Amino acid sequence: MIRVVPRASSISIEQEGPTQYKVRLTSPPVDGAANSQLIEVLSKKLSIASRCIEIARGQTARVKRVKLHGVDVGKIPQLLLAK
Repeated sequence: MIRVVPRASSISIEQEGPTQYKVRLTSPPVDGAANSQLIEVLSKKLSIASRCIEIARGQTARVKRVKLHGVDVGKIPQLLLAK
C-alpha cells in the first residue's frame, strides 16, 4: 500500500510499515499527473518497465494499492529505500 503526497518539494520514499510506504511526489493530483509520476518513480527504483506497474486501487485517492509484475517481493523494501 502506498500513501501519495502530491505537490511536495522533492521526491522521496519512506517506509511506514512492513508493506506500507509514503511517496512524496512533485506533481499535482490533476489529470493523472501524480499517478504517472508515481509509476515513473517506482519503475526507476525497482528497475522494471512502467508497463509492469499497475495501480489496482485508489486511482483518485491518496492511498493506493499497486500491483508489480516481474519483481521479487523480498527485494522491494531494499530497492525502494536505496538512495
